[in-house]
Amino acid sequence: MEWQAEGTVLAQRPHGENAVIIDVLTMEYGRRAGLVPGGASRKRSAMLQPGTRLALRWRARNDDQLGHFAVESCGSRSALLLDPLGLAGLNAVCALLIFALPERDPHPVLTGLTEILLDRMNAGGDWGEAYLTWEMRLLEDMGFGLDLERCAVTGASEGLAYVSPRSGRAVSRAGAGEWADRLLPLPAILGGVGDNRGNGLAEGLAITGHFLEKRLAGELVGRPLPAARNRLIRRLLAH
Repeated sequence: MEWQAEGTVLAQRPHGENAVIIDVLTMEYGRRAGLVPGGASRKRSAMLQPGTRLALRWRARNDDQLGHFAVESCGSRSALLLDPLGLAGLNAVCALLIFALPERDPHPVLTGLTEILLDRMNAGGDWGEAYLTWEMRLLEDMGFGLDLERCAVTGASEGLAYVSPRSGRAVSRAGAGEWADRLLPLPAILGGVGDNRGNGLAEGLAITGHFLEKRLAGELVGRPLPAARNRLIRRLLAH
């Protein structure tokens, strides 16, 4: 078995004295792992850091084997390693993808958004809203997408101010009634009219964080979210 593609390194770990196993995200083949002989050398290890774009050739006798990678660098995103916020973002994205994505299951839209997000992180500037959009897409691809178009109670598309923490559906002020204090505020950044400080990024990340923890981690994966996500949110909201 053999295939060729480009992908981004999500993680590497040592294997024996000279090799490493890398986890990569590819558009065509999803999240894949493979052995890189000689990958533990100083030169090659630097090329296999998380965030690096690689040209990959994967070979194995059978498709269900670990397989070997032949790799060449095609983009380093080295600026991420020099920026504490960017590095926290890279760590969170990589950790969440490894946590959530089944191996060998392609998610082309999420993969495309991941590449765009990492490029924006590498360029610096304000990428908080792009990260929120990425978490929304991660939830959708994992089967926990939020329905924020219409009120779950009245069916109205205007005046949406809350999200149900159980169903992930939007609720209007009129539809919330006496249950408002049990709902999550829906900020303008996600199409709501709820009151929030700043641009609503904190409220938006509280919504995605709730469903990542309760649905993705609690129901699907069965273990806590990676700590890298909380470290990023603290840095991002203090930035």
